[in-house]
Amino acid sequence: MAEAAVPPDARRRRTALDPRAVAGGAVVAILFLVALAAPLLAPHDPLAQDLLYTQLPPAWAPGGDPAFLFGTDSLGRDILSRLIYGARIAAFVAVVAATLACLLGSLLGLVAGYFRGPVDMAVSRLVDIWMSFPPVLLSIVLAAAVGAGLGTVVLAIVVIDWTRFARVVRAETQLQRQLDYVAAARVIGLRRGRTLFAEVLPNVLPLIVTLLTVEMGIAVIVEAILSFVGLSVSTDTPTWGGMIAEGRQAIYQVPWLMALPIGAIVVTVLGFNLLGDGLRATFDPVQRR
Repeated sequence: MAEAAVPPDARRRRTALDPRAVAGGAVVAILFLVALAAPLLAPHDPLAQDLLYTQLPPAWAPGGDPAFLFGTDSLGRDILSRLIYGARIAAFVAVVAATLACLLGSLLGLVAGYFRGPVDMAVSRLVDIWMSFPPVLLSIVLAAAVGAGLGTVVLAIVVIDWTRFARVVRAETQLQRQLDYVAAARVIGLRRGRTLFAEVLPNVLPLIVTLLTVEMGIAVIVEAILSFVGLSVSTDTPTWGGMIAEGRQAIYQVPWLMALPIGAIVVTVLGFNLLGDGLRATFDPVQRR
């Protein structure tokens, strides 16, 4: 009866996705589609070199070749194909590294915020110590110590960014712990562990989703930084950071080589941020009101 009393327009507004989520989701979907279908979408082999076609401008610019839509680099490699294959590295790191950092940090934040006491103190001190190290410097040192590679990039992001989840989730869990529904769960005899994961976690989940999507964008940036300094995958593998490093060396001759991967990173990070903001606005009951 209560649901029937709600006007249809109000129900639609309550369940409709936020426009930011739609826009960000479209960007993220395109990224993953390009990453999955890279062999089908790339017009050329991203590693194929042709010294007869070096530093060609984009096809629409004077001197451009329609066969190379975004032009070629200093070794005659097709820039569009390298951008497409670079999306595979960005998407993989975004999903795997951000998810692992989310799981580790969120679990510690939930436990610390709900149980408090010595557990909270131990987690809080660990977070404070960990965050005292400059994140980018720590990731570079870790990558240099362990060795370059995609696994090292994922490890560096997890080791650095779990603290972001731990701090925010801990604070939100402490707020949820003081609400009436938690007290009611105690009254009816629910165990603390079940109360945490069955009652508190669903109310913290919108915040975790927001942090996860933002962290995916951060992971893309960190991977680009590490590949820029040569501490990501091998130099033969196309990455956006590696393309920026190559373009920096010939910025006056081939400015598009540096501008295009930078644009890809900006659009990707913006898409993840919009998706996170929109999802929270859609599913967070406080913001819906």
